[in-house]
Amino acid sequence: MQTITIVGGSVAGVRSAEALRAAGYDGRLLLVGDDPHRPYDRPPLSKAFLAGGVDEDAIALLDDVEVAELALEMRLGVRAARLDPAGGAVELADGSTIATDGVVVATGGRARRLPGTEGVAGVHTLRTLDDARALRAELRAGSPRVVVVGGGFIGAEVASTCRAMGLDVTVLDGLPLPMAPVLGPRIARHCVDLHAEHGTDLRPGAAVSGFATAPTADGPRVVGVELGDGTTVPADVVVVGIGIAPNTEWLDGSGLAVANGVVTDAGMVTDLPAVVAVGDVARWGPGAAGRRHEHWTSAGEQAAVAAANLLAGRTEATFRPTGYVWSEQYGRMLQLAGHPSAEDHVDVVDGEPDAGRFVARYVDAEGTTTGVFGMGDPRTFGRVRRSELRRRAAAA
Repeated sequence: MQTITIVGGSVAGVRSAEALRAAGYDGRLLLVGDDPHRPYDRPPLSKAFLAGGVDEDAIALLDDVEVAELALEMRLGVRAARLDPAGGAVELADGSTIATDGVVVATGGRARRLPGTEGVAGVHTLRTLDDARALRAELRAGSPRVVVVGGGFIGAEVASTCRAMGLDVTVLDGLPLPMAPVLGPRIARHCVDLHAEHGTDLRPGAAVSGFATAPTADGPRVVGVELGDGTTVPADVVVVGIGIAPNTEWLDGSGLAVANGVVTDAGMVTDLPAVVAVGDVARWGPGAAGRRHEHWTSAGEQAAVAAANLLAGRTEATFRPTGYVWSEQYGRMLQLAGHPSAEDHVDVVDGEPDAGRFVARYVDAEGTTTGVFGMGDPRTFGRVRRSELRRRAAAA
């Protein structure tokens, strides 16, 4: 391959560039991204960057020296409009075309919005650097009452950051027990307890039905979130954290299979050997069992596999996810590794859950450890995780 084009300036795109060079690729390498900013790390956007603890330079994924070392050409602030595999081209929204021999699809996803929020000031999503800039500016303007819609990791991190800034925060989540489908009821309960311990008003089972607004010279502005039970939660700022939708529209007509993401095999290879997909947009695995991994760690793990297979022209390596996820909330590090089920038994191996510092194993009906969770104790979590990995390797 003389030219490889990476479409998407996320961590998945950057890691793909690094993996291709590490694998020995010495041809032309381009990265195209619709975000006008040089690639940056997203996790700090809901934490340190939002709070003002770090600046934009601190979250950059590449500096000038690294870009030069990778010999990476970047086209930023321009959206990919169409993939033409037969013609070996990526067409851009500005009318230009990139001739390419291979493509890495790393277009990620966009934050889902709630109906009725378009054009309403004070309602935010948090996905991009510009999103974080806008939200940070509003959080610093006086002492706004903040309502977070969605009690997942992003919502909990935003709530934690806002409480650290001394703001009143209400979290609305439609589930009876937020995070239970991911972490299981016992672990989820301890995560939920963190909100109450730090003065956040968490309201599970809350169905959002609409938004109360007030007219201003610049248009409507949110003043409250309306719930299905007829009540309204006062709000000066609303943050909607209800997941993402994969960015696949530009692939219409390309011949690639798309179903809630770009469908790939276990090696991140699409129907076309010269096209691989990585990161939040990739739906990897066989048939109906395929799934997307919207995790920072997975992006890097997938990139190495995808790069190897793209250069080989076929699937030789397979993606084996570690399932590692972390979140920082209210001064605690929450860590999960593995692939537990919500129905698995939870065995606390160290610490005291009621004290908010513990490490636990998930064990399935056959007695197999399926995952490890830690709260507030990264060192012990790492030790237990390594021990479980050694035990599984010995059993195999």
